[in-house]
Amino acid sequence: MAESTIQSPDDVVEFLVHQHQQIESLFDRTLAASGKQREEAFIELRRLLAVHETAEEEIVHPRVKRKIDNGDAVVKPRLEEEHEAKIRLKQLEKLDVDSAVFTNQLAELRDAVLAHAQHEEREEFTKLAEQLSNDELERMGRAAKLAEAVAPTRPHAGVESQTANLVAGPFAAMLDRARDAIVGKG
Repeated sequence: MAESTIQSPDDVVEFLVHQHQQIESLFDRTLAASGKQREEAFIELRRLLAVHETAEEEIVHPRVKRKIDNGDAVVKPRLEEEHEAKIRLKQLEKLDVDSAVFTNQLAELRDAVLAHAQHEEREEFTKLAEQLSNDELERMGRAAKLAEAVAPTRPHAGVESQTANLVAGPFAAMLDRARDAIVGKG
């Protein structure tokens, strides 16, 4: 999945909106599957959510704080939502993918994540597209792709700021990618 994630549009807004669509599709695919296919779809979903949120936390949210009027107030609820999603993903990892509890919790997480994505698109992405030049948006897109290439592949609640991602992210990414290689799930 990581390879296809990196082959997306160059503009950061287009890139992240495209990933929001991929995330929605992966939620649907995971919920529709069972057994091994459900487990594999969930792992793919978890990985995309982890790298996607890292890119937003490292690249987009800090820029919104600096460039958009009242940027801190716009970003703060998104960071809280991202933190909550990471906690919920971590809880889902411990459940049997074919259990009713997993299905119900995954459906609730899907609804929360899709609402979160709509807020980002309306309150952050649209405003960035209005405020920044095409060149700046493309530079941010390249930075987001780079951030994703070295991002943790699993949720890490408490690592939702640019600073926390830059300090803890490389170590977490190394451990996640090693764990993924050992268990053959990445």
